Amino acid sequence: MPSKEPPHRRVPNPARSSPARSDSPRSDSPHSDSPRSSPPRSGSPRSANDGRARPAVRPAPRRPRTGSGGPRGPRGPRQIRLGSPRPRLRLVSLALTLVMLAFVIRLLQVQAVDASTYTAKAEKSRYLSHTIAAERGEITDRSGIALATSVDAYDITADPFMFTPDFTKVPDAPEKAAALLAPILGAQSADLVKKLKAPKSRYTVLARRQTPQVWNQIKDLKGVLAEKASKEKTAGGSGISVLSGVFQEASSKRVYPNGDLAAGILGYVNAAGHGGGGVESMLDKELAGEDGQVTYAQSGGRRVPTASSREKPAVPGSGIELTIDRDIQWAAQKAITDQVAESKADRGYVMVQNTRTGEVLAMANAPGFDPNDLSEANSAAMGNAALQDAYEPGSTSKVMSMAAVLEEGVATPGTHVVIPNRLHRGDRLFKDDVDHPTWNLTLNGVLAKSSNIGTILATGQLGKTQAEANKVLHSYLHKFGIGQSTGLKYPGETRGILAEPQDWSTSQQYTIPFGQGLSLNAMQAASVYSTIANGGVRTEPTLIRGTNGPDGRFTPAPAPKKTRVVSEKTAKTLATMLESVVGDEEGTGTKAAIPGYRVAGKTGTANRVDPKLGVYKGYTASFAGFAPADDPQITVYCAIQNPLKGSHFGGQICGPIYKKVMEFALKTLRVEPTGSKPARLPVAFKPGE
Repeated sequence: MPSKEPPHRRVPNPARSSPARSDSPRSDSPHSDSPRSSPPRSGSPRSANDGRARPAVRPAPRRPRTGSGGPRGPRGPRQIRLGSPRPRLRLVSLALTLVMLAFVIRLLQVQAVDASTYTAKAEKSRYLSHTIAAERGEITDRSGIALATSVDAYDITADPFMFTPDFTKVPDAPEKAAALLAPILGAQSADLVKKLKAPKSRYTVLARRQTPQVWNQIKDLKGVLAEKASKEKTAGGSGISVLSGVFQEASSKRVYPNGDLAAGILGYVNAAGHGGGGVESMLDKELAGEDGQVTYAQSGGRRVPTASSREKPAVPGSGIELTIDRDIQWAAQKAITDQVAESKADRGYVMVQNTRTGEVLAMANAPGFDPNDLSEANSAAMGNAALQDAYEPGSTSKVMSMAAVLEEGVATPGTHVVIPNRLHRGDRLFKDDVDHPTWNLTLNGVLAKSSNIGTILATGQLGKTQAEANKVLHSYLHKFGIGQSTGLKYPGETRGILAEPQDWSTSQQYTIPFGQGLSLNAMQAASVYSTIANGGVRTEPTLIRGTNGPDGRFTPAPAPKKTRVVSEKTAKTLATMLESVVGDEEGTGTKAAIPGYRVAGKTGTANRVDPKLGVYKGYTASFAGFAPADDPQITVYCAIQNPLKGSHFGGQICGPIYKKVMEFALKTLRVEPTGSKPARLPVAFKPGE
């Protein structure tokens, strides 16, 4: 049956197609007069009239349509589709966005939230802050002569980082450096190693206040090692010296130009730069001033000169002007040093005081020490024994008992006192320093011959009962300053010991009148005689005349406190009686006499309490007095503890010291010789007179 074809155009089957005719090209229009050449189809030859048969043109395949049923046409070819790039681009963009967001957040944290913290860390790493030590004030005598001053010195410092193996390429750089520095600095090698190995540190102080000579030694050694390291660099070495990290900073060192002169007063400055004793400690705040600070950029431990820096200047300390006269101090110190050595005594002290102003002109101790070299000092001698020793004064204390007797009006200088060889009181028998028959002495003679028994008898008249007499005597001792601070405010000063009268033992109520059973220091003893010399008015001792501020302005010290102890009449009577001790042939202080001057004084010889054993052992020899007796200006007091060679009596070993020091002081201060003659008070009386 004939097939029926659909009305649309049949698509030829390429496999069945026959070759097209070569002489009948296809024309787009049946009416065209000249044939138009068409572009050659795929697989066809370039020329249509080459005389050869041309294969049938294969129609271009249609792009299959996709749908629910797949590609249209039963035999259409399947093509591979390329994936879309858009998802990948979205992922990459998201990742980049997250990374950038993390950077932005971190940047905000560093620059905004934690900005101050990181700034501080950067500052700490880049900048170093050092203290600028204030220049310590000078200590001078009353004439402005330097007794303690400061000179240029260096603090030896180091950068521990520059001793690490990473920097030096040497595994044991700290040990090698310490071995080289220890002998120069006088330090222990182990201590230096510890400082040079300080973790996380760029700065350490190896030694403070070294002399320029010490730094010059280190600098020369650094130069030698640096030259050696430079030569070794050519052979493959690091080229870095083990001392390259050692530096210096300007500082100051305390020096005492006069050596051991007045060392007990001045004290010393310790390794930390603070006062370790004496005036250096007492007025440390005024002397030290106020330290400053400098902050600067550094690199490798060295200051960057072109970088900015911040500096707070140091304020220098104030200068201290003492009341001490250097020349009188020298005379007193030499005299007591020589006598202590000659007597083989434990120690001794000499005080010199202006009777009118209370100013201390000299305060000498023996043995002493040199504050310039504390390594050689005896620790027992490094204080100020004249203020820190408490001891029983002995007969020099009798002047207070006599002052009470005269002031209370119970006796006069001419009152007769019969003195037996022994006196029984309480549970004891009392005697004088020398055995004697019964003495018939005046009250003046009791003081001149320093009779213990006579003093007991005289002070017993101060009250109707012994208890009342004790209270009266105690009140006078207290007014003279016994058992109280001297007013100097000196560190370590003793107040002495004076028990309340109701607490006096049976023996104390009879020994205290002649100077046993109470204790004082040398300044208190000298002050008693200055009170008598000053007309009965006690002026608190002073050691400081004033201060010189950083601006050079002098500020005088506050006026000392004054207290009337006895009347002027009583003081003048006592001064006359004290002249008998020195001027009368029967007196105990004749070795203290000074030609041309009237001298008032009193000897003392006391049983001494051994500070180690706590029992009486040995003696305290002393002498106290003032001159001129008719116009008192200077008081001198001397005491020697436990003399073992020669005499132990105060008049014999301290009287000559008094004479030497007083004579020197009178001439130094240009005190004119006495023009009047002394009044001679009777020492003894004849029975029946």
